[in-house]
Order: sequence, then C-alpha cells, then structure tokens
Amino acid sequence: MLVLIGYPAQREGANMFFRRMAPSVSVLFLALAGCTGEREPAVTDDAAESPVSQDAGAVAGSSGEAGSTAGQAPNVLLIVMDDVGYTDLGAYGSEIATPNIDALAEEGVLLTSFYGTPLCTPTRAMLLTGVNNHRAGVGVMSHEQVPNLQGLPGYEGYLNQRVATVSEILLDAGYHTYMTGKWDLGFAEDQSPAARGFEKSFALLPGGAGHFTMLGTFGPGNVPYREDGQMVEALPEDFYSTAFYADRMIEYIDSNLGDGRPFFGYLAFSATHWPVQAPRESVDKYNGVYDQGYDAVHAGRMAGLRERGLISADTEGAPHVPGTVPWDELTEEEQRYEARMMQIYAAMVDDIDQYVGKLLDYLRSAGVYDDTLVMLISDNGAEGHDVGGILLDAGAWSRECCDNSYENIGNADSYVWMRQEWARASNAPFNWYKGFGYEGGIRVPAVFRYPDFPAGAVDGSFSTVMDIVPTILDVTAVEHPGTSFQGREVYPVEGVSMMPALSGEADAVHPDDYVMVWQINWRKAVRQGDWKIVSQADELFVRHDPRTDPYSWRLYNLAEDPAEQNDLSEEYPDVFAEMLGHWDAYVEENDIVVPSSLSGF
Repeated sequence: MLVLIGYPAQREGANMFFRRMAPSVSVLFLALAGCTGEREPAVTDDAAESPVSQDAGAVAGSSGEAGSTAGQAPNVLLIVMDDVGYTDLGAYGSEIATPNIDALAEEGVLLTSFYGTPLCTPTRAMLLTGVNNHRAGVGVMSHEQVPNLQGLPGYEGYLNQRVATVSEILLDAGYHTYMTGKWDLGFAEDQSPAARGFEKSFALLPGGAGHFTMLGTFGPGNVPYREDGQMVEALPEDFYSTAFYADRMIEYIDSNLGDGRPFFGYLAFSATHWPVQAPRESVDKYNGVYDQGYDAVHAGRMAGLRERGLISADTEGAPHVPGTVPWDELTEEEQRYEARMMQIYAAMVDDIDQYVGKLLDYLRSAGVYDDTLVMLISDNGAEGHDVGGILLDAGAWSRECCDNSYENIGNADSYVWMRQEWARASNAPFNWYKGFGYEGGIRVPAVFRYPDFPAGAVDGSFSTVMDIVPTILDVTAVEHPGTSFQGREVYPVEGVSMMPALSGEADAVHPDDYVMVWQINWRKAVRQGDWKIVSQADELFVRHDPRTDPYSWRLYNLAEDPAEQNDLSEEYPDVFAEMLGHWDAYVEENDIVVPSSLSGF
C-alpha cells in the first residue's frame, strides 16, 4: 500500500510515488509496502544450452508485458548521452521534445542528485568499473598528459588492467555483451571494447568526431573507429551517429535474442559532443524556438524545474558566466547565429530521444522490455567552452576544414560548438559547465526503469556513476570478483547498489556521511552530505604551474545554495577543515600526483 503524506502530487496516476526529493524541496518521506520478490539469478550453463523460444513479432502491451523470456536472468541496457545538460530533457523542464525519455521517467525513477565527473573519460572509466578514475587508469586524460605524470600507475590515460569491467564480468557469467558508440578509453586493440569484455562492438575511439563523417576534431585525417576490435576503414554513406549506434545495438541484440542468454547492451551516443551537427529536418523542427535568446531559455528551464517540483520556488539559478555578453547586447546577426547553434543542439537531443524510443519499442516488440533494466544518463554537464580558443588545433582546424556560415552550420562539413550562456541554460540551476567540479559540470540527468521500481518516482538521494556497476550486478545476481579476476589483481568496487533506494526499500543510496571525491588533473571537488568543497580556477585553462600557484578551496552548502554562490569556508572553519581532511585522505589512498603544468593543450 502506498501512503502519500504532506506533498501536493506533481504527477497523476494510480501508482504515483514520491520519495526523497532534492534537498531544496520540503517533502515528507512516503512509505512503500509490498515490494516485489527476489530476482532470478544469472544465467546458468544449462540455461545457455537450452534456448528459449522467442516471438519477435509479438508486440508487448502498454504495460510492457514480458514475452517468452519470463524467468530468464534480467537484461541490462545502459544508455549514455554525451555532454547533455541537467535540464536538456523534458522531464527536467526543457522545451526540447523528449517524449520517449519522459515516458521512461513516468514508468520509472527520475534522479535529481546523480553525478558523473567533469569530463567524458573519467566518467566512462568509473561507469564501467565501479572504481574511481585514478585506480582505473584515468587520473589524466590522454590529451592532457604532462611529463611528471607519464608512466605512473593510474595515469595511463586509458582503462588499465587493474580493474574488471562490468562487460568482462557479465560475459564471464554467460551474458551476451554489446557496445556501440563512443569508447574514449583507449586507442590500441588491447584497449578496445573487444578486449574489455564486449562480444560485439562498434566504437568511436576518441572523445569526439563529426556526426555524419569521419571528420576529426583536431586536424586532418579520419577519426579512428573499431568494429569488434578491428579498425574501420570507412563509414556507411548514410551514417548519422545517433541513428547508426542505436540501429546497430538493435541488430546486436536481435542477433542472439532467441538463444536463452540475457544481454548487456552499452549504447554510448556521441551526441551532443562538438562539432554540433544534425539532419536538416531535425533542425528545422526548432525554427524560431531560440530567437528569444539564452536568458529567456534559462528562465524557462528554471520555471520548468519548479513546475515539476524538482526545485523549490525560492531556488535561484547561477548568474551569468563572468565575461559573457547579455543577449540584448548582441548584434542582430550574432543573435541569429547563436540561436541557430542552439537550434542544432536541440535537434541532436531530440534525435537521441527518437532513437532511444526506437530501441525501447524494439524491446517491447521482442517481448523483453520488462525483463530489462534500462539506465539512461549523461556523462557530464553541457559544454560551454570556447573550444577553438582553448584547444588551438581544434580552432584552426575548424576554420580550415569547414564552412561555418550561418546557412551551413549543422551540416556534415561544418564545425561549431555551444557557448557559455547556452550551457548555463542547459545546466540550470547550477553553476558552470563541463570541465568544472561545480554542480554544472558534474550533476547530470538520469532516468532508470525496471518493474521493481515505483512508476513516476523522483529520487533526490546522492548517487554517482560508480554505483552503476554494483546496481547492474545486484539486479543480475552476478558477483563482483573482488580482488582477483582472470588471473590478474583488480580493485574491488567502491560504489554500492542503488536497487534498494530505487525500488523504495531504502531512503537513500548512500548514508549522509558518505564522502565522494572528484579529481582529474586540476579539477577537484569533495562532497559529504550537503557540504561540498571545490578547488578550481574560474578561468579554467589559465596556463600556470598548479604546484606553485594552487587554486583556493571554497566551501558550499548545497541544500541552501545549489548554485554554489556563497563561499562558507570562513564562516564554518571546522567543516572546512574536515572536508580538506577528506581530500588529503583521498590523495594518500590513491597516490594522487599534481600535474606539473597545463601543457597538455
């Protein structure tokens, strides 16, 4: 029986359930009784040898009834969007049309305090291993490597062998394992998805590329892809990254659907990473929508959050990014160009939703939707940097390779990126954006759906990408190998299963005293409960030696100040000292080395 106390319902329906909302919203905890029973264990050898008959043409009903796979170990579908901001989805208050993801949230749980990391690679390392990025080999991004980090354990710049990936573990347990999309965890064949437990894979190796072609992000030459570990010579003529990765995932799943073995699918879209490109018909859908400018869009996103009860009425969003120009001070031509770029970005998010919908419809038609845990997240906050200004090779190449006129941006031979104030709107109400340890860089949208979860729930308890692997292993009843896997020593997972909280059996994923530390090069942050410290220059890419010119730490209370505007380090010296102690402990436990410079750019 569900008991609803003391909070006006924001959603309607018989199965509405409101648990821990974000700290800024005053709400009483709702008790849940009558949780579902125990889950089936992972597939056994006997099950693998006894295929279950499938009727791929039998479409599931509106409730997503499972087909002939009932009783089989659960499938897992992990979907990662690239650089999509906190409020870029309709379920979080966006004007962008994302009906399929919104429907997924209505059937499952919308998370309001889920965290990635400041950048793509460390997020993906944590996501696939449940271990912090230093232990997994990504204490530094490969393109940020500097002399004093080279050769150090944990600073390889790719996923090392001291961690076991969830794909390796599930493959060893009898699962089919598939990966499509952005890899960003190593270029060599022995660092590829095929070498890390993916039975079938089609992977973009670096962090970004053209979305229609093999256009490189830093210079001439084709961007590298691997299919099942082998280099790809050419892409299909009709290639569009979002469509191709989703369609290939459907092909992979469908190829083995009738053999009785469950699957783990990892779909890693490269959208919306720069360059910003989308099909013309997708872009035209948003004609005129952004002519009002980024200030109006930010205000609309804040209103959308309030309407959904995801922030309180008095929550204020972060102010303008320092040094940016208000919309009404731009020239008419500048406004036109900026609005067009945001229009293309919105089209990319819309397309992600369309192809997520196509994939979920396939699972329904195959009768396996209710046998599948679906997890959808973004890797970090929305991009807001002047990419061409900070990555000089990228800036020069974007002007050389492409036609970036107003009429052509968004096409295959264009190369543009989003600006700071659009990122502020995408990450509302939070401060800063991708690359920062502030909330705008690391708090991301997340929607999880499984029959065990109460429909339409909103979870405001703290969780991170390191909790993904323990959650997957929990729902599949597969054990983590601990400290030894396939003849090599590995780190145990650091995250915890989110299943108790997501199914309503627990109040939160982590206890209030849980400590989380983020560090990638000079980007540093620590959170415990509502307290958070951040150490990072506001001018992110200032060239200096961080060892002789350290960034000052700042202390924030996220419950009172989610936009991180009020430094409380002097007002609460004891709390500040305790938080610094957590950082010092992390440094010692993980052999953190401060980079000698920012010369990796």
